[in-house]
Amino acid sequence: MSRRTPRLFTAALAVAALTLGACADKTSDEPVAGASSAAAAYPATVGKLTLDKRPEKIVSLSPSATEMLFAIGAGKQVTAVDDRSNYPAEAPKSELSGFQPNAEAIAGKSPDLVVLSNDTNKIVAQLTTLKIPVYLASAATTLDDSYRQITDLGALTGHAGEAADVTKRMKDDIAKLVKDLPQRTKKLTYFHELGPELYTATSKTFIGSLYAQAGLENIADPSDADGSKGGYPQLSQEVIVKANPDFVFLADTKCCKQTGETVKARSGWAGVSAVKNNQVVALDDDTASRWGPRVVDLFRAITDAVAKVPA
Repeated sequence: MSRRTPRLFTAALAVAALTLGACADKTSDEPVAGASSAAAAYPATVGKLTLDKRPEKIVSLSPSATEMLFAIGAGKQVTAVDDRSNYPAEAPKSELSGFQPNAEAIAGKSPDLVVLSNDTNKIVAQLTTLKIPVYLASAATTLDDSYRQITDLGALTGHAGEAADVTKRMKDDIAKLVKDLPQRTKKLTYFHELGPELYTATSKTFIGSLYAQAGLENIADPSDADGSKGGYPQLSQEVIVKANPDFVFLADTKCCKQTGETVKARSGWAGVSAVKNNQVVALDDDTASRWGPRVVDLFRAITDAVAKVPA
């Protein structure tokens, strides 16, 4: 995101994005997120959703789904996206909200498929009542969730082959990056920063699972051992400084202008290993908060940083 509300609110939104889609009440008409289909012909069925013909007016209210749709070659079928879908550049612009979706505004786009990442305000039921097909692509918690959603969107949009190619390429790229990592007897530690208020993500989250694949140990895990904070605890400066992480990964470079220098200037942080060894890594805010095909770019940024540290 190019602009950000106070980070406490943003962190709450991040948690909501993960939980609302996963915990939404299921009805007999609601699509099932993550049920995959390899069907290339129509009617195409994914879970409880069946499309009789290829959709030509897709509305995507999820930045991750927007990136998936364009990656599999369905971009020309996308006629509207939410106001936070800023990639790729050719994605159509609109004022639709994915955080607070409005059924009337969505219906005004005359969609033949709507892709959502959560069921805020029972939007799925509202759109179903209007006989608008909905695919619910809930926030991923694992890479397999990402692959499944790409596969599903490929089946629904008539791009099953392209979707299979995208997922294979992602899997191959990630496997190679993991294979090329140096072997270590002791894991390096890290702190992933969502914002200067020091909200972070544990290993139980999607982003945390990527760091785990890179062989890193998360200093935030003990702070949410029982999961009561949804995987997104807020740490104190004292806790982080005492943990002395080998890396600090900044996912707040765009929104909050955080850099290695701003981190170093924080009270007590100059002595942290990550700061002393110039291992404060600036990430792209958008790729660090999405689960589309560009997750490979995010993983590469992580593994590149890790590979520079002698084993």
